[in-house]
Amino acid sequence: MTTVSVVIPARDDAVMLAACLAALAHQTRPADEIIVVDNGSHDDTARIAAEAGARVVTEEIVGIPRASARGYDAATGELIARLDADSVPPVDWIAYAVDRFDRDLRLSVLTGIGDFYGATPLVHTLGRVVYLGGMLASMTPYLGHPPIFGSNFVMRAEIWHELSGEVHRTERGIHDDLDLSLHIKPWMRVTYDPAFRVGISARPFETLSGLSRRVGWVVPTLRNHWPDDAPWRRRAARRRWRSSTRDDRRSA
Repeated sequence: MTTVSVVIPARDDAVMLAACLAALAHQTRPADEIIVVDNGSHDDTARIAAEAGARVVTEEIVGIPRASARGYDAATGELIARLDADSVPPVDWIAYAVDRFDRDLRLSVLTGIGDFYGATPLVHTLGRVVYLGGMLASMTPYLGHPPIFGSNFVMRAEIWHELSGEVHRTERGIHDDLDLSLHIKPWMRVTYDPAFRVGISARPFETLSGLSRRVGWVVPTLRNHWPDDAPWRRRAARRRWRSSTRDDRRSA
C-alpha cells in the first residue's frame, strides 16, 4: 500500500494546528506519518503536535521555505503531502490523493485549492479571486503547468529527492511553493484538481498590506530564476524533452 507522509510547517500556530491535526485524525485513510516542523515557535505548537501523535522536527531558523524543506527531507512516505497549520482537510483528503496517484503512475504532483474560512465574505473574495485566482491564471502559462499551492498539495517522494538540492530553501521573502513550481522539470507532471480542496484561514488577507505582501513575494521568487527559467526558455526545454522522447520511441 502506498505510504503517505503529511508535512506541516508551523510557527506560533498552536490553536490552528490543533484543528488541522484533529481533521487529519478523522481521515478515512490515515496518514502513515505526520511531521510538524516547529519553526522557532514560542507557544505550544510543539506540545500540541506531540500530543496529537505527530513527529516534531525542529527548524530554529525562521522561514517557510526552510521549514517546509526540512519537513520534506524528514519524510519517509512514498507520497509527501503538504498542509499549512491553518489548513483543514476534509475526511477523504488523503484517500482522494492516494487514489489519484495509484490510478496515474505518471502523476508527479497533485495540487488543489482552498476554501477560505474566518474574516468576511469580501476578504474571502479578495483571497479567492485576486490572490489564488490571479496566481493560477498568470502562473500556469508562465510555468507551462499549474502552480503548486503550498497549503494543499501532494508529490511523489522521488520528485522531492530530485529537486531538494535546487530549491531556494534559505530565503524568507519568497513563495516556497512557487519556487518549487519553477524547479519542476519537463518530464514531471503537475495536475491541478479543483475538486481537491481544503479549508484555509483568510487571516493573511484581512488587511490590504497582508495581501500586498504576499503578492509582493512573487517578484523575488521569479527573480531567483531569471532569465534561466523565463517562459520562452521553459517552453524550449519542454520542446527538447518531447523531441528526445519521440526519438527514443522511434529507435526502440
